Amino acid sequence: MAAKQKRRGKRGKKEIKPMLFSAENYKIMGLGVLLVILGFTAMYIENEVHGLISLYISPIVIIGGYITVIFAILKRDNEEAKPQRSA
Repeated sequence: MAAKQKRRGKRGKKEIKPMLFSAENYKIMGLGVLLVILGFTAMYIENEVHGLISLYISPIVIIGGYITVIFAILKRDNEEAKPQRSA
């Protein structure tokens, strides 16, 4: 019975796959998630249907958080897009 082995590159080393997002993308995504959490928390704390925060401010903060997360997902680094030249 042969055990399954992981695919390996040349000389038996594991192939290194580039990360899907950079560290900057994760930071921006974290900021967006934080904005969404803050918006829902502010809406919950006020707990009024016709209050200023729950009716106007919280939805704007939540939408801003979603837009920030979408931006972080779609953002590409310029360094990865450029081909590297060897001297």
